[in-house]
Amino acid sequence: MPDGAGAQSGGNNATEAAREGHRYRVMIVEDSAVVRSLLTRILEADPEIAVVASYSNGQQAVTAITRHHPDIVVLDIEMPVMDGLTALPQLIAAVPGLKVIMASTLTRRNADISLQALSLGAADYIAKPENKGQITASDFADELLRKVKVLARVGRGARRPEKGAAVEARPARDQSFPLEVPDPGQPISLRQPSTQRPGILAIGSSTGGPKALLAFLEGLDRGFALPIVIAQHMPATFTAILAEHIERRCGLTSREAGHEQPVLGGHVYVAPGDYHTTVARKNGALVTLLDQGPRENFCRPAVDRLLRSVSECFGPAALAVILTGMGQDGLRGCQTIVAGGGAVIAQDAATSVVWGMPGVVAEAGLASAVLPVDEIAGRVNKLALGG
Repeated sequence: MPDGAGAQSGGNNATEAAREGHRYRVMIVEDSAVVRSLLTRILEADPEIAVVASYSNGQQAVTAITRHHPDIVVLDIEMPVMDGLTALPQLIAAVPGLKVIMASTLTRRNADISLQALSLGAADYIAKPENKGQITASDFADELLRKVKVLARVGRGARRPEKGAAVEARPARDQSFPLEVPDPGQPISLRQPSTQRPGILAIGSSTGGPKALLAFLEGLDRGFALPIVIAQHMPATFTAILAEHIERRCGLTSREAGHEQPVLGGHVYVAPGDYHTTVARKNGALVTLLDQGPRENFCRPAVDRLLRSVSECFGPAALAVILTGMGQDGLRGCQTIVAGGGAVIAQDAATSVVWGMPGVVAEAGLASAVLPVDEIAGRVNKLALGG
């Protein structure tokens, strides 16, 4: 595929297979030749993926994007000539339906830029290991492959590679992670709305979540009185920046949750990256608890862990909202919420970047409403007032 200077090097068979529509087409835009090579090896080890081009700066990518027409661009933030944030809207404008994954190191500055990129249309982000020698580590490689494949399928209408594709038969590295997205055309059974006035709002989100969270929380009434706890799949550093964005944009006091931190009405508590966050009663007061127990659904923080604790503390007064995200984290937690008499609202497919998490909850018949993201706040405001 083309390197940063545009020269051709290897990968011709993969490119030809991609042109036939058999593989998901990926462009890598990264200023480090070493990292470009490592990312290429990770991606092309999967028989469903072909890296069709790689470039060292955003300007090269913008110039060449229509020639390669990728499904996915993995876009670095810090590059010479044109950085990722500048290139992003131009890449999206050039290829309708393009999904862009921002790649950045775990710094506060890059976390802030990544969240800005999501507001400009990036589909997701991935944190590059700080030690480039560890970039092929299993966790990073599995996360990269999952995100590329799920987002590419969404971009193609959740279509699998065509039968008969000339690809090597190889089991996925992470076979238990659900890569398919629920069919939004399937009929959904809604539950009767809960008559119990909620005492807490718990939110679960993943891919596309930061933008959806801001859109939802901005619509809450001024003086919204319920405590709000959020499990968003994000790495450490990113969650602190997300809490700051929520406070600036939404006018809600917002912070990363701390261990044994008192939970107050009208405040937002974001689960810190790499920590499960739960709520519990301690000496009569509601507090958040943090732990680094085993991952659930490949996630830490896990939405399921948070929702189970919310149900235990609030029973029928628990209200959960599941926003856009891949996978099925939150499904079991919502089952617990509903079994305890609480209520669940899910984001609809049309406004979700990936209708995975809310889709499985909706298809399981656990939601009392499945709504566009800009209509969820109105429903929550009404429930919070006892309506």
